[in-house]
Amino acid sequence: MTQHVELRRGAYHDSVSLLQVSRAVAGTPGVEAAQVAMATGLNVEVLTGMGFEVPAAAGPNDLVVALRTAGDDDVSAGLAAVDDALAALSAGSAGTGSQDEVPPRTLGSAVRRSGAGLALVSVPGEHAVTEAYDALAAGASVMLFSDNVSVADEVALKDTAAAADLLVMGPDCGTALVGGVALGFANVVRPGPAGVLAASGTGAQQVMCLLDAAGVGVSHCLGVGGRDLGAEVGGRSTRQALRALAADDATEWVVLVSKPPDGAVLAAVEQDVADLGLRVHWATLGAGRPDLTAAVESALAAEGVAVPEWAATAVPADDAGLTRGPALRGLFCGGTLAQEALLLAADALGAVGSNLGLGTPLGPDLRTDGHAVVDFGADELTRGRAHPMIDPTLRHERIAAEAADPTCGVLLLDLVLGHGAQPDPADDLAGVVRAARETAHADGRALPVVVSLCGTEGDPQGLDRCTDALVAAGASVFRSNAAAARHALDLLGGAR
Repeated sequence: MTQHVELRRGAYHDSVSLLQVSRAVAGTPGVEAAQVAMATGLNVEVLTGMGFEVPAAAGPNDLVVALRTAGDDDVSAGLAAVDDALAALSAGSAGTGSQDEVPPRTLGSAVRRSGAGLALVSVPGEHAVTEAYDALAAGASVMLFSDNVSVADEVALKDTAAAADLLVMGPDCGTALVGGVALGFANVVRPGPAGVLAASGTGAQQVMCLLDAAGVGVSHCLGVGGRDLGAEVGGRSTRQALRALAADDATEWVVLVSKPPDGAVLAAVEQDVADLGLRVHWATLGAGRPDLTAAVESALAAEGVAVPEWAATAVPADDAGLTRGPALRGLFCGGTLAQEALLLAADALGAVGSNLGLGTPLGPDLRTDGHAVVDFGADELTRGRAHPMIDPTLRHERIAAEAADPTCGVLLLDLVLGHGAQPDPADDLAGVVRAARETAHADGRALPVVVSLCGTEGDPQGLDRCTDALVAAGASVFRSNAAAARHALDLLGGAR
C-alpha cells in the first residue's frame, strides 16, 4: 500500500465540486482511497483521521490531493484521474455561450443584463456579503445560501434590502420555493394555498412535507435565515416576507416556522400579523411550545383539513439476550430537526449534550458518555466542505464510532430527501446502519436505530424506496420527526 499527499497552492474549487472529484478518483483501478479537498482546518482533521500526513504549511486556499493506492505504480494513475476530473470541472465552468458575447463579470451586472428579480448567493461567507450587496444594488432580492456571515453584516444587509423594498433570505437560507421554483434544499410539493415562512431550513422542509402528505399544496416557501427571529436581527426579513405573502393572490394562509425565537421579537411579529389581516399559524419551536408536527396538525384543523395518520414503520425489537447502553445519541444533518429532537429529549431525559446552543455544550470532539444530539450541518462543521445532506461522511464516521461505544443505547437519525440532497442517500445510510448494528451485535449489545425521513412522493430519490431500504437495514422509519424522537425515547425507557 502506498500513500501520496501533495499540496496545490491557490487552486480553489468549491466543496461540492471537489466531492465529485474525490468520488471519481476513488473509482480508479488501484486507488483504495482518495480525498481531494481544500486544506481547511476541518478537512485537514478529517484527512489526518484517515491516516494521511498533511504538510504543516497547508492553508485554506490550498488544494490537498491525498491518495492511498495498492502500489507505487498506481499513484500516477490516481494523479492522472485527479487532473482529468479537475480539467472537466474547468471545461464545464467555461460555458457554451457565443464567443462574441462577453459574460457578465459581477453578480450585479448579471442581474441587470437578465432583469432577474432574485439572485442566489452561495460562496464562502467572507465573500458572500459583497455579492449580496451587489445584487441588492442591481434591484434583486437575495437568497443568501452561504453561512459564516456575521450578525452585524446580516442586519446591515437586511436594512439595505428593506430600504429598497427587497428581501434578503438568509444567511444560511438552505430552503426556498418561489413561484413553484425550488431553490437550495427543497422537496417536490404540490401547488396550493399555504405559504410557508421559515427561520429554518429543514423545519420548513418538514412542514411542507407534512402539508403535502395531508393533500395541501404550497404557494411559496420564503426562508429568512435561522437567526432572523433572534434578538439581534429582530425579525427584519420575517416582516418583509409577511408583507410579500399578504400581497400574494396565491397565498391564503401561512405557517410560520422557526427555531426557538426571541420572545419580544415574536410578540412584535404577531402584532404585525394582526395589522396585516393575514391568517398565520405558528410553528415556533421552544420549551413548552408544540412540536412541528403538532403545529401542522393545529393549522390543518383550523383550515378545515382532515389530519392524516403520518406514515411510520416501527421495526420489532431483536435484542433478546443482548445488553443495551443507557444513552440516546441523535446525529442529525438538519439543524431544526435536531433542535426539535433536542427539546423533546431534554424534556424527557434532563441533561442532553449538544452543539446547538441549547442543552449542555459538548467539547470540540462532540463526544460524551451521556445523552447527545449533534447537528452535523452546524457552521463550524461545514467550513470548506459540503453540507452533510450532500456529503454525510462525518456523520457516517460518527455512526460507526457510536456503534462501538457501549454507552450508546439508541441511535436517532434524520434523512432529508428532495432537490439538492444526495441523489441516492437511503442506500448509503442503510449500509452504514446495517454495519453499525452488526458491530453492536458482535459485542453482545442491541442498537435500535430510528430514522426521521423527510420527503414527499414526488421527490426524485423515491420516498417509498428509501423507506424500504432503511427498514430492510433494521431501522424504524417515521415521516414525523417528532414521532421519531418520541419512539427513540420510548425505546430508551424500555432499556432502563
